[in-house]
Formats: sequence, structure tokens, C-alpha cells
Amino acid sequence: MKHRNFAHFAGIIATRPIALLSLILMTGACFAQSGKPAAPPAQAAASALLLSDIHFEPFWDPAKLPQLIAAPVSGWEAILSAAPSADQAQRFAALQQGCHARGADTSYALYDSSLKAMRSRAAGASFVTVSGDLISHAFDCKFKALAPNSTPEEYRAFVEKTLDYVIDELYQSFPNTPVYIAMGNNDSDCGDYRLDAGGEFLAAIGKEVTKNFAPKERQAAEASFSAGGYYSVLLPAAIRNARLLVLDDIFMSKNYATCSGKPDASAADAQVTWLRQQLAEARAAGQKVWVMGHIPPGVDLHATVSKRVDVCGGQEPKMFLSSEKLADALTDSADVVELAVFAHTHMDEMKLLKGEAQPAAPDQPERAGRNGSAETNAVAVKMAPSISPINGNHPSFTVAQVDPSSAALRDYQVFTASNPSGEAIAWTEEYDFDRSYHQAEFNSSTVSRLIAEFESDPGAKSEVSQSYLQDFSAGSSSPLLQIFWPEYVCSLSNHTRQSFRDCLCPAAR
Repeated sequence: MKHRNFAHFAGIIATRPIALLSLILMTGACFAQSGKPAAPPAQAAASALLLSDIHFEPFWDPAKLPQLIAAPVSGWEAILSAAPSADQAQRFAALQQGCHARGADTSYALYDSSLKAMRSRAAGASFVTVSGDLISHAFDCKFKALAPNSTPEEYRAFVEKTLDYVIDELYQSFPNTPVYIAMGNNDSDCGDYRLDAGGEFLAAIGKEVTKNFAPKERQAAEASFSAGGYYSVLLPAAIRNARLLVLDDIFMSKNYATCSGKPDASAADAQVTWLRQQLAEARAAGQKVWVMGHIPPGVDLHATVSKRVDVCGGQEPKMFLSSEKLADALTDSADVVELAVFAHTHMDEMKLLKGEAQPAAPDQPERAGRNGSAETNAVAVKMAPSISPINGNHPSFTVAQVDPSSAALRDYQVFTASNPSGEAIAWTEEYDFDRSYHQAEFNSSTVSRLIAEFESDPGAKSEVSQSYLQDFSAGSSSPLLQIFWPEYVCSLSNHTRQSFRDCLCPAAR
């Protein structure tokens, strides 16, 4: 996600108070009763490691690029871990300035520290999810600045090698654990938000992403990844009768174009059709589903504010995606979708996708929501924080406990680095969902209740509001989020243009 710096917004802030939003978006024990049998012990939860936005920076030491180009991926570790060049800091600063980088992404030292912390904190994970953006921002600019005579084929080869390195490091860190990877808008061989469906690049990366899958799943997953970067897998045996659907929603982004720069909705439409088919198959099989992508549905507040969009005056807010087809597909199957995992903002957020309530078919009993009420077609969204510290946040990852029988997200802990440098880092627990929010499970009902509490607390004075304020951007808590809390809360459960306007501008309803 691209953000501009504080100075860019100074003029906007003076005339549009809501613009301050852009700054923050950078942004079982058993017991017995007399005369009754003891309750059975609670079943142990499975666990999952959730991470995103690694944005690995292979250009951290520009002098090493010729070695990285020449070496196989297996030789990268020795090159990257070697002592830095004498002029590393000066050359990297010049590269950053020349490519207008707004901050530093994940160096080798930071990635290495992150992997060690993950191995320690999530040693028993049942599976790992990576919600996209594995390579650094301005990747194409940096490569071309350092290798000006390179060909497009050489550039693609280096992108592939960088992705392979990042993925292989995860595989080596969790050798006996399934690792499921989604692609982000930076993960492309032809530029940010640009990608060709069915091309050689997706075919090559698909082989890497799926190479450790079970043989019975690998062929289909590799084929669908090659077609459009998406695939379906059964979650590991620790979680019964559940599957994960992984999307490449760069094709659904409002910024998407093919490598030739042309808009093309066909890949997005094909992916949504596939998603709906997968959800229907899961329903027929009695399965629960996790859905993972990179770019979330909903309003892009940063773009809306930075472009001075007058939402309450009738102008349309800017959206992350080009349509609401993805959100509609998820909410239409809210009885099947247990959880959606997205990222892209680099922040630790929770959201709720709300669809139109659907009456039960004449021959079907009315579906009940988790809170016992009629089905409201709502899907809980967990937004994974980033490893990259580029937005001023400290690197973070999430360790979640998952109910093995329902695939429900019981609880999770977020672990955060003490500093973004990669040197002398201590990784500690930032917060625990249950302890901070007093909810026994992360699902559509509990997220709905929390957002309702936020809405009823416009000054963000309550305990749960204060917890959210502190944990939103690890290591860089901002009072601005509290000042403009009501405006931000509108974005949490209003993913359509109209519902966002109705929340933000009640007088215009």
C-alpha cells in the first residue's frame, strides 16, 4: 500500500479534519457439580502462524546485487549474511532517495530475526499463512537503477529468485508444517499492481508455492495458481473438515493493469467464479472455510482522504477493489466462511463484511448465527500486521489458536519487535485478543459486538477502544486515531460505498 509522508498532508489537514485519518493508516479445567457428572476436558486447540507484508529488501547492500544475480538461490544466505560493504549505508540511502522510497523495508538481519522469533513463538504451529507482499517496495526501480542494462527477462529472473529465497527460508524454518502463501500487489515481474494471468511468471512461482503440498492437491493447486494465483487446499489434519482458499486479489484491485498497462477484468471475474464454486463445494461437503488474500474489500481511506474526496458532498469514496464482487461472494457464503484473512495496510486491524440477510429456502431450516440470532451474512476479517517497518510500525506476527472441530479462531497473540532495525531485537507479546477484548472467540458475532462498542464510544475512552488504539500500529501508537475515532470506526464494518457514506454522513441518509 503506498502512502505519502506527513508533509504531503499538512495542507489537507488544515481544511479537511478527516484527513488526519491518512496519518494513522500508514498506515480446560474440568469441574464437577454435586449430583452431576464432571464436564469433559476442553479439546486442545490447533495453532496457526499468521504473517504478512514481509517486503524483503535484497538491495539493502547494493554492492551485493551482482553476486545475488549470479548465484543460485541456495547461495544467497552466504552472500546476504556476509559483512556489509564499506559504503552500504551511503549507497542504500542514495538508492532509496532515487526511487522515492518512503522508508526502509525488511533487511536480511530483520528477516532472519523474524524467522527465529517465529520458530520460537510458533514452534508447534499446525500451519502458516502469508498474506502477500513478499518483496520490497519500488523493486523494479531499484533493480533498474543498479542494473541499468538488464533485460526484462533478467528482471523477471531476479524477482523469481527473490521470491524463492523468501519462501524457501519459511520452508526451512517450518520444515514439517504446511506454509500457504498468497501473492500481493508488489509480487510481480512487471511492476506494482501489474501482472498477467496465465503467464510464465505465475507458472514459475506456482511451482515454488505448491511444491510441498500433498501430491493429491499439488496438481490442481499448481494449475489454478498458474492461471490466476489462487488455489484450494485442505487445512492439515489437526483441523478437521476445513479448507483454505487462497486468492490473488491484485486482479481485483482498482489499480490493477496487465503488464502492458491495459485494464482487464476477465482474470478477476474468473477468480470470483472459482471462489463461488469452491464455497458451494465446501457447503455440500459440510466443510468450514478460511479465505486468504492480500488486499481487503472496502473503502481505501488513505486514497479517499489524500484525493480530498468530499464523501458527504456526494462524491464516491475510493475503494481498495474495483468492485464488491469479492465481498458479495464471501457474505453470500457466510455460513461456510469461518474467517477471512487479509493484510496490505501493514496495521493490526479487525473488520466485518456484512451482506444482505438472506431468508432460508422453503425446504431449508433457517440458519442461525453464532450468537443464536438469524443468519446475518457477516464474515469476520482478521487483518495481519506487517513484518516490514516501512510505515513506522514495528515488525509483528500473529500466533492463533484454532478450534480443531469448527476451524474457529479461538484466540490469538501478536508478537512485536522492540525495534525495526534488525539488530539487538527482543520479540515480546504485544497483546492477547481474549485478555484485551474479553471475547472467547474471534468470529463475526464477537467482532460485531466490539465494533458496536467502538461506535458507542466516540471519544475512545473505554478499555476495549484504548486497547485497539494501542495495538493498531505496534510500537508507534498515535493519539490522532483517538481524535478521529468515529470516522475510522465507520470503515470497520461498512465496506460498500453507500454504507460508508451513511455511517460517515448521517445527515445525508
